Amino acid sequence: MAGLMIQGCGSDVGKSTLVAGLCRLFANRGLTVRPFKPQNMSNNAAVTPDGGEIGRAQALQAIACRTPPSVDMNPVLLKPQSEAGAQVIVRGRMEGSWSARDFQARKASLLDVAVKSWRRLEAEADLVLVEGAGSPAETNLRKGDIANMGFAHAADLPVVLVGDIDRGHVIAALVGAHTVLAPADRDRIEGFIINKFRGDPHLFDDGRADIVRRTGWPDLGLIPWLDAAAGLPAEDGASISSTRAATLAGSGRVRIVAQSGNVVDDGRTGVEGGRHGGGIAGVD
Repeated sequence: MAGLMIQGCGSDVGKSTLVAGLCRLFANRGLTVRPFKPQNMSNNAAVTPDGGEIGRAQALQAIACRTPPSVDMNPVLLKPQSEAGAQVIVRGRMEGSWSARDFQARKASLLDVAVKSWRRLEAEADLVLVEGAGSPAETNLRKGDIANMGFAHAADLPVVLVGDIDRGHVIAALVGAHTVLAPADRDRIEGFIINKFRGDPHLFDDGRADIVRRTGWPDLGLIPWLDAAAGLPAEDGASISSTRAATLAGSGRVRIVAQSGNVVDDGRTGVEGGRHGGGIAGVD
């Protein structure tokens, strides 16, 4: 069995979409593929056939693999309740509500849960594609990490690091990550990808070469901007914030659907309700 981990220089750099695309690509080549994210943070949960909750992105990636979603695909899910606390969902079931400080102190204990879920997927697949969370270069979160390099070491996975050029400062993001990562973490990275490029790709040839020169990481390619990705359900807070800003500016509408118990899909947004909802409600 083979595995690969896609990490990013930050949230909303396109990791979820890249993993979904790779899932379908390798599934189309006849491989049995499974998606995996050891730790996710999202209130947009999806419901698995056995009634558990996982991140919406992993459910989408399971569709790309042509397989039903399972709680092992996202064993730790954080559902924010405030600026400093979240519900902690472990293998699909609520463990409790933890403060951010409590989670940082206790997250290392969840690494074993994540590794066991990974092993179950590993046993049934030719390839497991793993998605990181946020950025591995957040050095203040490295101790006890289960979302990025902590898990990569535990599962002995090679890593590809993704930079988002649409945000700007992509050279600084990738070179900066190389600078602050510990040597053992840095050595896990097999190369980098530039995502969300608009325009003539040759205009960034010198930039890509400069990243290679400064980091020593191979350049694994440049991925163009995908307009169709805007139609996928938003998961990250960054995406939700930008959607809200656009709505308040009068450029769009957001439809919210909540469901208790079963999956709801209104056919337009693909929004699904979690297990802890309170009935069904649709709001425009």
